[in-house]
Amino acid sequence: MSTITVDNINAKVREMQYAVRGAIVQRAGEIEDGLKADPSKYPFDKVVYCNIGNPQSLGQKPISFFRQVLALCDYPDLLLAPGIEKTFPEDVRKIAKDILDNTTGGTGAYSHSQGVAFMRKMVAAGISDRDGHPCDVNDLWLTDGASVGCHYLMKTLITDERDAVLTPIPQYPLYSACLALYGGTLLPYYLREEQGWALDVAELKSQTDKARGEGKNVRALVIINPGNPTGAALGLDNQKEIVQFCKDEGILLVADEVYQENVYAEGKSFTSFKKVVRDLGVDIPIVSLNSTSKGFFGECGRRGGYMEVCGIDKGVAEQLYKLSSVGLCSNLAGQIVMALVMKPPKEGDASYPLYKQEKDDILSSLKRRAVTLVNGLNALEGVSCQEAEGAMYAFPKIDLPAKFLKEAEGSGMAPDALYCMRLLEATGIVVVPGSGFGQVEGTWHFRTTFLPAEADIEGVVQKMTKFHGDFMDAYRN
Repeated sequence: MSTITVDNINAKVREMQYAVRGAIVQRAGEIEDGLKADPSKYPFDKVVYCNIGNPQSLGQKPISFFRQVLALCDYPDLLLAPGIEKTFPEDVRKIAKDILDNTTGGTGAYSHSQGVAFMRKMVAAGISDRDGHPCDVNDLWLTDGASVGCHYLMKTLITDERDAVLTPIPQYPLYSACLALYGGTLLPYYLREEQGWALDVAELKSQTDKARGEGKNVRALVIINPGNPTGAALGLDNQKEIVQFCKDEGILLVADEVYQENVYAEGKSFTSFKKVVRDLGVDIPIVSLNSTSKGFFGECGRRGGYMEVCGIDKGVAEQLYKLSSVGLCSNLAGQIVMALVMKPPKEGDASYPLYKQEKDDILSSLKRRAVTLVNGLNALEGVSCQEAEGAMYAFPKIDLPAKFLKEAEGSGMAPDALYCMRLLEATGIVVVPGSGFGQVEGTWHFRTTFLPAEADIEGVVQKMTKFHGDFMDAYRN
């Protein structure tokens, strides 16, 4: 008999939740296995995973430039192969050689704990080009995805439950999971759904004052821009208000900007919070997070990312370095892709025409798919969905019938979770209940990506439409 049981492990691990890969996704895996054993077992032929921003799992092709550079870095002998110039463009060969010349031991060796200096310089140059302000390579950590940067930060900030972090509701559950794991307090601020998921600075101030009155130490403000799960994109004036709030209140600004390449709405564009801070000449601490997983490239499995830490006490930066050194270094493939994301081919480079075509095709397709999905959701009875201005998600609100709410009480599941489970078992479509992200009490939502291929997205909408129509008919009072 095991002496280690769920009852005597770390309680914080038990309490931590991560709905994006929770019970509904586990059930989807069981259904998928069932379909392999008996394709006629369910009224659909495949499971469609709309629960997570994982573009390549739904058929998106990798960006050629990134994969070509990676191939040469992983197998340097190719650089000497006869006819190499016919397969790999000149700029690909050059950047691969430069990376190899500046990476001791190649991609199979450990690197500096903050990442290979050459790759950090590429990322720093890309940030400088983007913002029009310099980036110091010593402020950069190359990480195994943005989530690792979040873990480093929360481990360092949180001392006990008195430490609170302002977090948007709805929020990406990485933040609630980290705060639960490290014993901090999630201090919610509610986004205004009826105003396109707008962020109200008065809400930040109200929640901060209330928490401080209860003895909490409000340490940081998390902003996700473009939003996850909402898909909203902040305007510049709103960003300036947020920066001023952080300065006035003495709060660290954590800018989760992993969807910065994905902005679709007319009149909207991405501006980094670091640029806003520098343009305003405001002296505040800011941590910016980016990832190779999102954008138009969707290199999720590479687990690449960066954390830029500005305006932080030198001693704190040393502690962050110590944390990263425990893991030795982030993976080299992720470091390479993150560097290439920030310094892609430029006009005049041999790879540029194909790179630009692939980028434009993916982003324009995502915009069309977003419109198709949101329009389809808004056509459903009792469903309303704000425009997906950016990111990869829609977060519709569902007015669930009273009869169904009563039934859900005895199911052991939140009503929106039960709805999502029924949707899965009827259609094979996997979405995530809004209760996993947080929502205004008494409202119900779900998050869905619009990542299924353009040829499939209409079919997804049709399946949702039929399911929802049958569902509403079944629960009419």
